[in-house]
Amino acid sequence: IEDPNADREPDNTGVNKRDADSDLTKTPGDQGQNRSDIDTTAAIRKRVVDMDLSTNAENAKIITENGNVTLRGVVKSDEEKQTLERIAREIAGEGKVTNELEVDKD
Repeated sequence: IEDPNADREPDNTGVNKRDADSDLTKTPGDQGQNRSDIDTTAAIRKRVVDMDLSTNAENAKIITENGNVTLRGVVKSDEEKQTLERIAREIAGEGKVTNELEVDKD
């Protein structure tokens, strides 16, 4: 059986290209390399993966730099967007999360 989506790019391919072309957008390359930033990102990722969310939400970019977290990528719904932000705030702290997640419009 032929996959009708075989020629379709993953939801976030265009977003990844756009972000790579911008000096103003946080990308995984901006991830802080100190232990605290790495631990923050790992703790958020673990909580996200442990939940029953879409593959896109589980693969969202979580970038921690100097204690500040940026969330990027495409998620399935506003609920997922809010869930990821809530998790990041609980771990990083209020005022330390920038939510740049986008909701898939397909």
